[in-house]
Amino acid sequence: MRALLLALLLGGCAATSVAPPSGQAPQVAALAETDPVDTANDAADDPAIWRNRRDPAASLVIGTDKKAGIHVYDLAGKRVSFTPAARLNNVDLRDMGAKGVIVAASDRADVTQAHVSMFTLDTAARTLLPTGRFPVGTGEAYGMCLWRRTKDAALFGFVVLKDGRIDQVAIDLSGTAPRVTTVRSMKLGTQAEGCVVDDRTGLLYVAEEDVGLWRFDADPSAPTTATSIAKVDRRILFDDAEGLALAPKGRDGGYLVVSSQGDNAYTLYRLPGVTYAGRFRIGGGAVDGTSDTDGIELLLGNFGPKYRRGLFVAQDGDNAPDTQNFKYVSWADSLKALRLR
Repeated sequence: MRALLLALLLGGCAATSVAPPSGQAPQVAALAETDPVDTANDAADDPAIWRNRRDPAASLVIGTDKKAGIHVYDLAGKRVSFTPAARLNNVDLRDMGAKGVIVAASDRADVTQAHVSMFTLDTAARTLLPTGRFPVGTGEAYGMCLWRRTKDAALFGFVVLKDGRIDQVAIDLSGTAPRVTTVRSMKLGTQAEGCVVDDRTGLLYVAEEDVGLWRFDADPSAPTTATSIAKVDRRILFDDAEGLALAPKGRDGGYLVVSSQGDNAYTLYRLPGVTYAGRFRIGGGAVDGTSDTDGIELLLGNFGPKYRRGLFVAQDGDNAPDTQNFKYVSWADSLKALRLR
């Protein structure tokens, strides 16, 4: 007990409750799935979600095919557009108001020089308009997430390099084209990819695949110290720890969701304390389930009759006999299966 208290005082790994055996994770049925990507053998990777506030049923999902380009899907899963690009991996977006819906993807076409590819989402035409490809730093780009800082609406990106380095970039949208400048770097010990930023609290969460989850202060002036918040223990969280997503509630509450790829499940941690809340799998419905999930995304709000409280999207690593795709799940169904609010 003394060791646990000391770890908490020093900002170490958050305490977690005892988890049930992984085999007892409840199943939640997917309500829709996207058209398969065009390329085979580990191609689909990471989704992002744009919610149409005026017409929730007209919302869109963006998904990367890391061998061909980036897709835009409707809520029925139908592909409505495709933008060719050489090796886009992770994708994220922020609605920047008058500046448009900004989409950024980690670009690993050059494994010696990481890049960010930028787009604007034309929500009427339901297509992506490329706005530039920008160098970040040496190494292979892998993960990608965005942060809109609350106090001034400044936009930042975090590019997770395959070796565990994390480069933070400032994205200036004041001109006719974006300007992307690397402002600092952080480092984890081994391969990492998934990341997400809580816009409310300015906290960056990163998944080190074989180790666990880490937290950083997202502000570029803050220390680059990483805080361990959850470990890969092969009970609550299995390696590889992959995609991350947030279900925010209130000022700092809600859930952090992680793709526990090693046992085809999704693990929830309560915020702000990052304590274990439950885990579920996708399956058991008319749409086939998921396995070997890389990227995930979650956005709360009304998306129409099927997704009244939010939409959860997960990459499916084995969509046989078709190529990989993405599955859509009602967030309300997920909470109900776990008896959570």
